[in-house]
Amino acid sequence: MKVAKDLVAASATPMVLGILAEGESYGYAILRRINEVSGGELDWTEGLLYPLLHRLERLGYVKSSWQSVMGERRRKYYRITDKGLAELAEQRRQWDAVVDTLKAIWLGPGNFRLLTAIPLEGKA
Repeated sequence: MKVAKDLVAASATPMVLGILAEGESYGYAILRRINEVSGGELDWTEGLLYPLLHRLERLGYVKSSWQSVMGERRRKYYRITDKGLAELAEQRRQWDAVVDTLKAIWLGPGNFRLLTAIPLEGKA
């Protein structure tokens, strides 16, 4: 089962900023990292990633530079800026609030029927 497009779109900025907070990277490596971390649930395309990177650059959250690697073609590397780190912190705060609210609703008192409808890991 793949993640719905609206959830992918909503989470794209904090995911990319989070990856770039780990260190500078280039497009294909970012796509690979997202696919790897999500266990294949998030299979992004270049058509999603590059417009996002360009928007983040316009906003001043990332900077890019072309780099040559011996024996390979030039790659455009992206790195997070101080403004991007501040935005990532704000995005994390907002996502924490959303996740905490969902957990309270899904796991709160009176939701026994909901809990039994959700398969637990390892049980089908």
